[in-house]
Amino acid sequence: MWQSSPPGSIYDYIRVASFSIGPDGLIEQWSRRAAGLFGVAAHQAVGKDPVEAFLPGELRRDGHRRIGEVLDGKEWTGLVPFRVPGEDGLHGLAEIYVMPSETATGERAAVCIVVDVRALRGIETDLAASQAIFGQSPFGFVLFGTDFTVLRANDRFATVFGGRADDHRGRTVHDYLAGAEADRLGATLSRVLATGESVTDLQLVGTAPGDTERRHWSMNLYRVHSGTGRPIGVAGLATDVTRRHIAAREAASARRNLALLNEASARIGNSLDLETTARELLDVAVPGFCDLASVDLYQALVTGEEAPPGSWSSLRQEAVGGSAELRRVAFASAVSDAMPDTAAGDAPRAGTAAGPPVLGAVHRYPFNSPCAMALRTGHVEDVPGDDRGFVQSTFAVPMVAHDTVVGLVQFSRTKGSEPFGERDRALATELAARAAVCIDNARLYRREHERALILQRSLLPPGDPEAAGLDIACRYLPGNTATEVGGDWFDVIELPGHRTALVVGDVMGRGLRAAVAMGELRTAVRTLALLDLEPAEVLSALDEVARGLGTPGGSTSSGGIGGAQWPSRAAHKSREADLSEVYLATCIYAVYDPVTRRCTFANAGHLPPVVVEPGEAALLLDVPPGMPLGVGGEPFEEVEVELKEGALLALYTDGLVESRDHPLDEGLEALRGALVEPARPLEDVCDRVLSSLDTRHGEDDIALLMARIQGLPAEAVGDWRLPPEPRSVGRARELARGQLLAWDLDDLVDTTELLVSELVTNALRYGEGEIRLRLLRDRTLVCEVWDAGLVQPRRRRARDTDEGGRGLQLVGLLSAAWGSRRTPRGKTVWFELPLPDGRPAAERTVEELLSMF
Repeated sequence: MWQSSPPGSIYDYIRVASFSIGPDGLIEQWSRRAAGLFGVAAHQAVGKDPVEAFLPGELRRDGHRRIGEVLDGKEWTGLVPFRVPGEDGLHGLAEIYVMPSETATGERAAVCIVVDVRALRGIETDLAASQAIFGQSPFGFVLFGTDFTVLRANDRFATVFGGRADDHRGRTVHDYLAGAEADRLGATLSRVLATGESVTDLQLVGTAPGDTERRHWSMNLYRVHSGTGRPIGVAGLATDVTRRHIAAREAASARRNLALLNEASARIGNSLDLETTARELLDVAVPGFCDLASVDLYQALVTGEEAPPGSWSSLRQEAVGGSAELRRVAFASAVSDAMPDTAAGDAPRAGTAAGPPVLGAVHRYPFNSPCAMALRTGHVEDVPGDDRGFVQSTFAVPMVAHDTVVGLVQFSRTKGSEPFGERDRALATELAARAAVCIDNARLYRREHERALILQRSLLPPGDPEAAGLDIACRYLPGNTATEVGGDWFDVIELPGHRTALVVGDVMGRGLRAAVAMGELRTAVRTLALLDLEPAEVLSALDEVARGLGTPGGSTSSGGIGGAQWPSRAAHKSREADLSEVYLATCIYAVYDPVTRRCTFANAGHLPPVVVEPGEAALLLDVPPGMPLGVGGEPFEEVEVELKEGALLALYTDGLVESRDHPLDEGLEALRGALVEPARPLEDVCDRVLSSLDTRHGEDDIALLMARIQGLPAEAVGDWRLPPEPRSVGRARELARGQLLAWDLDDLVDTTELLVSELVTNALRYGEGEIRLRLLRDRTLVCEVWDAGLVQPRRRRARDTDEGGRGLQLVGLLSAAWGSRRTPRGKTVWFELPLPDGRPAAERTVEELLSMF
């Protein structure tokens, strides 16, 4: 019986052995379990005295007495230490039950049953530990049998799923979980029982009895074996991780929100265009934050009015009929079956009875709608889902920047997505606020850009400039709205003697201040040009003007005693540094004389002019660049070039030849290559240059000024030299009369004779040396009288008793313009008369006639 116990018997866990003692007190039979317990084979044990073989020496005397009592017919049981033969120091403790017996011949013998006490104590300890863990653990323990029914569950498991622990015996996974979750757990139990591979952290979702809240459990499963290693079931340790799951979900939501905010900081506001900024907001929000989204901006903001109607004061004064006009500027959807231009809570489409506004439509929200309420209060409003049941949760979020509402953004989540929470409300507000600031900045920039553009264009020459002896064409292309307006400018200034000043400049910097600086410098150039200074003198004076503009109060940088600059406040220093950077500029100034076809250049850090003479390749003129305006300290050099008839002259700014994609040298070479057909109409040449060069227009302003040389013909010039004597006055009148008659300008003979007589007389009286008289006919008649004197004529009002002093008054009254300028060898006094147009000349008023006396 001891050797044939069925699997799962108690004998698989405890060590039990048996042997018999014969009438002689020696071992007569020795079982296999005894051999396993004592480590002694049957042939070694049979025939030996058990007391001498297994008991320690100090117990042998008592052992022999006990054996004798048993053989006398007395039963005995007790604990007996024993030693394993041949194993020094290895002892055990056995509980022995000795029963008297008889042999077939009637002799007394004994049967001994031995149990290893150590195995019993181990089982007892294991049971106690198992009961403590199973019954007192804060985790839910459950043991499934091989048929996957519950064999045992602890009290903690019963508190979650109801009833007592014993009530769960015989239940299956379908009694705890529903549908797919139960099937998933059942399949996992089958796999663990079949393979013996443990499963850790199996996530299960369900509801406890009598509770509607979804709970999350983490379950560890492992196979349980008998003492012989036979699988007897699957044990499960279940932990409620609902709170951990909620915390992890909130942490993931927080990480997602932070990631969205970080992405919003990087992606929203890269453009200064209103609609682009709105689309950037939706690119961030969909699908990372919501499924549908739309942006409406105030129509006044989109059309570029001074300010949007969304200020707090105006919002409170909106008409009862609804919100102010808005335009839908952006829409995004991550749902394939969503309408391409709708979101929950939309107002009716303009001009229709129902339906959301299409992209680009101008609309109003009803006064009592959540969207209109959000616009009025500046707070987020919840919008009910649509009738189709498609949208389940929507936020209407006002876009507020600097206490001004610029528009409304709607974030929507469809059925199947997680509804919005309070954390999502805060994120929606932050996303809308960031986009609103960028949109408001775009509005302010657009306003400044438009003002700068208006200012810049107002300061450029109107129409196609005209000049004597020149055919002129020009182009000006401002930077696009993605780049700020620059300070490029050009000008064509008429000078005395039918000469023309050609100017191209570029203020370093962008925006409204650069445009203002350009206007100030252009005005200064025109003022200096009217003084008829040499080109180098003009740039030197303009450099002083630029340095004065670049310091607080318009003072130059060499203030203080002895040129020392006293320190100022930090704020003034910062402002001075900013202004100095803005008012640095490059400029090229050229004066062309159509009589001699000579052009004098002076350059302040600008790109060299290009000249194309007939039959020749384009050439970059070697004009010393000098320092930019506003730097100071270096004089400017002049270069005089004689240009051939029909030659082409091009002045330009760096936006034409320089970009981030290619160096300046390549751009200059490309410009020379574009000027291959200078004989074509000048407008066509300009268009060819702009179309053939890789200007990457929009990165910088482009100014291009081109002039074709057409000198005055010899028959349009009368030039004479007169000796410094009184009879030269009469000779001058004769020469002037003859030249005008030859030009068929009979109507101007009398006036010209009178004015020439006055100027030659003044040259004799106040001037020095030889007198030179020159008449020029082009669009007007110009008369010049040259002498070697340095004293400039000054017009004054003669008193009633004065006999003279009225000559220059007469010149000023009868001429269209007059003036004087210095020359290398003296001065020139000139006047200008319009050519007759066939109409009678206007009669002088009495006041004009009396003013000469």
